[in-house]
Amino acid sequence: MQAVVLAAGEGTRLRPLTEDKPKGMVEVDDEPILTHCFDRLIELGAEEFVVVVGYLKEKIIDHYGDEYCGVPITYSHQREQHGLAHALLTVEEHIDDDFMLILGDNIFQANLEDVVRRQQEDRADAAFLVEEVPWEEASRYGVCDTNKYGEITDVVEKPDDPPSNLVMTGFYTFTPAIFNACHLVQPSDRGEYEISEAIDLLIQSGRTIDAIGLEGWRIDVGYPEDRDKAERRLQDAISAEPVSD
Repeated sequence: MQAVVLAAGEGTRLRPLTEDKPKGMVEVDDEPILTHCFDRLIELGAEEFVVVVGYLKEKIIDHYGDEYCGVPITYSHQREQHGLAHALLTVEEHIDDDFMLILGDNIFQANLEDVVRRQQEDRADAAFLVEEVPWEEASRYGVCDTNKYGEITDVVEKPDDPPSNLVMTGFYTFTPAIFNACHLVQPSDRGEYEISEAIDLLIQSGRTIDAIGLEGWRIDVGYPEDRDKAERRLQDAISAEPVSD
């Protein structure tokens, strides 16, 4: 399965860490965030990385070149950042089957394999990892409603009055049908082409989209303190690993 990695953002909230590098190259526990993403995707069976680059893209391209740990890398350039659906459309020509999508500023120690497994069952047109957050924080995210079968019935981006406290994380699987939906997305009030709107269009067209509850943890590295928190989490995980004889 191919893996799309979105890494075009400038990371203004991460300054000064991103003054001379894109946010995907910010180091967490001595490795760029993108390296953590790539390692996780390899564990999930990624056969090719399609990486969307933009801000200071040469820093990413020079660091990784055309492969990582034997997995080939294709780069796609998002010249202006207008939202995740806009970024996703830049890779359309490179994708020919079901694929994984990860946001290149997220670090996961979670059950991503459950999302991939659900996609491979051919029952769903998309699946993604969701987590419950405090109700007062839900309006910061793409908020989901589900039915009794765990299927997504509605997605709303950053609503003032969230219908639930179940939110999208930064890991998804899709069929190529998502590209048709992205082409139909209109700019939001923020002026961005939202991935949540594309997902909602899939739902309205009768597609099945499954929600997989997060087991473990993930951190969206949006601020310097998030980087520090992710480092502590990773180091704690290493400390907790059993020592072999």
